Amino acid sequence: MKLLPKALVLASFAALSLTAAATSGSSTEIATHFTASPLLGSWTLDTSRMPVPPAQRPRSVRFTFADAGNNTWTTHVDIVYAPGEEVHSVGTAPLDGTLSAVENSPEADTGAVKQPAPNVLVMALRKGGVLVSTRIYSVMPDGQSLVETAVYPGNDGVPIMKTNYFTRVR
Repeated sequence: MKLLPKALVLASFAALSLTAAATSGSSTEIATHFTASPLLGSWTLDTSRMPVPPAQRPRSVRFTFADAGNNTWTTHVDIVYAPGEEVHSVGTAPLDGTLSAVENSPEADTGAVKQPAPNVLVMALRKGGVLVSTRIYSVMPDGQSLVETAVYPGNDGVPIMKTNYFTRVR
């Protein structure tokens, strides 16, 4: 298999980019489209796939990731537990791992987030100064599915890992 010269590949990419800009909108709009994270938007948990008995599963869980500007995101978490109790948590944090407040969460009072790739978010949550969980959110290539890997400390010191599956709402 013969490889194309690097200059030809770059020129082809540039031509495709200019064609897309000419047919779809301005080059600024195209650049913004490609730099926006696929994580942004609202996601609902597929509770049927949770590894707990149905009676213990929440009725609904909805995450919303929103760009708050200046490399900062706001995360809203809305949960309706099995008995009907509702919790609405929110936190705004820079994407550089700086610890920030989390409001109204039964699980955490502070958190930190980093985004190592446009489709990945790593979140560390603390309560009372103690790390209570680390979560990794990954948007799948279809852009409509989100996988959360949550790691919690177990009672015997062995980490517990759980995987949750979300579907894009908007």
